[in-house]
Amino acid sequence: MTTPIDPRDMAGRPCSLAAALQIIGDRWALPAIREVMLGNHRFRQIARNTGAPTDRLAARLKALVESGVLERRPLPDDARYSGYYLTAAGRDLGAITRELIGWGDRWVVTAPPARIRHRDHELVTHTVCETCGERVHGEDVHRDDLVPGWDQSGPVTNP
Repeated sequence: MTTPIDPRDMAGRPCSLAAALQIIGDRWALPAIREVMLGNHRFRQIARNTGAPTDRLAARLKALVESGVLERRPLPDDARYSGYYLTAAGRDLGAITRELIGWGDRWVVTAPPARIRHRDHELVTHTVCETCGERVHGEDVHRDDLVPGWDQSGPVTNP
């Protein structure tokens, strides 16, 4: 990854979500990453399958390489050309893309255009706490603000 972002230097609430969106929050970033996850490594495949304007896609792919989400390396079938491949950081976006697809299937599209499968059945996931092994429920999750001067309601003002 490029130089990490100090959350205290961000406008508004210090938050890793906002910092992450500086890298993957562009309209074409996650569709491009999806295509690489599906095995489409060539620029023309990514452009065709995302529908992105080529100038914007080129800029977005360059930024994703610079940020350490993708890397360029020679294509195995033609080393004269380079393709886009996921780094460890890019592979870690797999769960996020699956969750966004599921959310889109439930709340955005009239009918799901694809199905994600796990072996011989539709994939249905849930979160398990790695520390204790319990299934995670929203009401059991709490946030501790670690940046001085902030709490859940926002900036703390001294009376």
